[in-house]
Amino acid sequence: MILGIDSSAISAGCALMDDGGRIIAEQFLNTKNTHSQTLLPMIEGMLKCAGVTTADIECAAVTVGPGSFTGLRIGVSTVKGMCFGAGKKCVPVSSLEAIAYNFPGIDGVIAACMDARCGQVYNALFRSENGVITRLCDDRAVLLTELEKELAGLSGRIILAGDGAELAHKAFGGKYELAPYPLRWQRGSGVCFAAQGKEPIDPAALMPSYLRLPQAERERLAREGISAE
Repeated sequence: MILGIDSSAISAGCALMDDGGRIIAEQFLNTKNTHSQTLLPMIEGMLKCAGVTTADIECAAVTVGPGSFTGLRIGVSTVKGMCFGAGKKCVPVSSLEAIAYNFPGIDGVIAACMDARCGQVYNALFRSENGVITRLCDDRAVLLTELEKELAGLSGRIILAGDGAELAHKAFGGKYELAPYPLRWQRGSGVCFAAQGKEPIDPAALMPSYLRLPQAERERLAREGISAE
């Protein structure tokens, strides 16, 4: 059984997958409450409703980035604490890959986009075909103008998903398909599906993957004339 957790954006979610690959419980929130207020109660409530304890869980999977610096730290810290306490291992999952795993059975290129500010999105491209998700590029921070040029060179159905999808959709003049709301956000179920087949690690080794420095650090480097790239 896999516990999947996401807190990488303004939304938060958790899900339980049984050993047959079925999602047996899931919760999702997209409110203005902070993840420090909502994440643990949401996980505890879901486990209680499902009649599951941490002893029943083989491992916990969590999105480690890219995304909100604070959100990622909360999710990673939560999973570290749970796994240390229960003697379990964990699986780090890309936030963008978790988005792509909302789309098995829907063929096309999934352009997972998370708002990175400053005219950029955190992005990765995935192909969904015959129920299989295939990664087409690494996670990256990319200018919307550059992403638009890249997508123009692709053929077939292109679906924009993630908390930056609406931003990209507007920037691209509505050129590409905007994922329907229930599939647009990273969810606990997507984290579970993305974690399948990945090697669990010790919770001590679990770390966030930010892709770029925090804004304050980049501003400090800019003042000092040092490139943040």
